[in-house]
Amino acid sequence: MKNLLYTAAILTLMIIPASCNNEKTTPQQEAKPMMMASMETVAIKKSNPKVELKLPGELVPDQETALFAKVQSYVKKINVDIGSYVTEGQVLMVLEAPEIQSQAANAKAKWQAQEAIYASTKSSYSRMYKANETKGAIAKDALDQITARKLSDEAQVNAARSAYRELQDINQYLVIRAPFSGIITERNVDLGAYVGPMGGTPLMVIQNTSKLRLSLSVSEANVPYLNVGDTISFRVNAIPEKNFKATISRKSGSLDLKLRSEKIEADFINHSRELKPFMIAESMIPLQNKEATFFIPRSAVVESNMGIYIIKKDHGKAKFVPVKKGRILNDTVEVFGELSEGDQILKKANEEITEGSLIK
Repeated sequence: MKNLLYTAAILTLMIIPASCNNEKTTPQQEAKPMMMASMETVAIKKSNPKVELKLPGELVPDQETALFAKVQSYVKKINVDIGSYVTEGQVLMVLEAPEIQSQAANAKAKWQAQEAIYASTKSSYSRMYKANETKGAIAKDALDQITARKLSDEAQVNAARSAYRELQDINQYLVIRAPFSGIITERNVDLGAYVGPMGGTPLMVIQNTSKLRLSLSVSEANVPYLNVGDTISFRVNAIPEKNFKATISRKSGSLDLKLRSEKIEADFINHSRELKPFMIAESMIPLQNKEATFFIPRSAVVESNMGIYIIKKDHGKAKFVPVKKGRILNDTVEVFGELSEGDQILKKANEEITEGSLIK
């Protein structure tokens, strides 16, 4: 029994070192280094392409006027209606105000009466002035009185004449004429209607539709690229197959306080009158700089909490270059910064790339 236990103990001691040797000789798998993603670079160069900007706009009439009654009166005659084309000075409507005509007649009578009084006074003044040539014939006090009376009567005549002419001018307001050539777009009264200078609804509205204004609001960033005389192409939903062209004629010269945009108007000569005022237009505005600039792939621009920048290859290492974005053309974007032609930049940059890292 003792021999058996002794033999088992010896076998156990022999097995333990063997198992330890087996563990030591097992080769460990070495960790392979992570492969670095390839970084494609592109050389930048300056260009000056035309970049089209799409903007919604509105067509407005070149001239539009609402016509109101100057005095309280009744509509006596209407010569035109909605859709009528009229010429400048054409009589559109005639109003009637009997009390104005009566006041004008009374004013004319007062004027004539004052003229008769003034004629008598002037005659007396002339006789006394001639008699005064004989020394001592007329007292100086009497001559002063007749002179003052003549001046007073003359002033009364002038006042009566002005009152009559004022009523005559008001009487002319009873004839409503077209201030310019155009089309009648509204007619809000009928024969016999009582009208007056109370505001509110106008008698008629006239628009000049032979020339339309394309009104646009251009953002602050794009304002420098537009100049008076540039051509703008636009389309309207009513005639989608046709392209129209307008010429920039006016710039407001100031930015809107809320939108930070400048109002621009382009004139369109509407000979065929196929376009109507207040149509919505989709305009295509060509934006071209005076000098060539850098257009780079949009994927090369990184926008992060560090700002907007691109990654340039500088002696084989990554260097961040802060830039500002400009116009966008397809898959490229205009950038401004400390860049030179021929600089190598990463085509696909991201925030994970640190400054100073090797560019493979």
